[in-house]
Amino acid sequence: MSTTDRRTLIVDAAIDLIATHGIRALTHRALDTELDLPAGSTSYYFRTKPALITAIAARITTRSREDFVAAQFPATGPIDLDNTAHDIAAWLDRLLTERRHHLIVRHALIIDRLADTDLHAQLANSLFSTERARTLFQAIGAADPAVAAADFIAVIEGAVFDRFAGARADFPTDTPESINQLAAVLSIYLEAAHAGS
Repeated sequence: MSTTDRRTLIVDAAIDLIATHGIRALTHRALDTELDLPAGSTSYYFRTKPALITAIAARITTRSREDFVAAQFPATGPIDLDNTAHDIAAWLDRLLTERRHHLIVRHALIIDRLADTDLHAQLANSLFSTERARTLFQAIGAADPAVAAADFIAVIEGAVFDRFAGARADFPTDTPESINQLAAVLSIYLEAAHAGS
């Protein structure tokens, strides 16, 4: 196994460990045990806990950017608001289904590392593209696309948090009902932004 593969394996195990047992469970020894590695293996790749946390944030950010680039959201030309809300909701549902642990860990680290302004900013902006949202609201004709985009991302953040840690944490994902529930929330904001243009 290459060094890169081993580092990725350790970081992914760290994400799973935090998501299932909390941030305090994250230790080099716990990861060595979890991965059945010789004692000291994790600390060989990540000398300190902050180094490990930096790698976790980088992994979540990189994966999020890859996912977002792969998503095909209309951002120019005539925009069908219902279809756009549905497409974004389907993407969010996949995020909740396939990357639930990333969502949990991202929020845990955002709170845990509030004083680390660089890491906090990286994580806070790791899931959604403000630029892509601004382009969408320009196409919709929002009066202030930059403000509309920032507010829309806040709506998305709230809807996602509600579904993995809030009142709807038990709501089943990967279902038409899940996508429809998210789409309904997004449609309200998209329609309001369009009406205010």
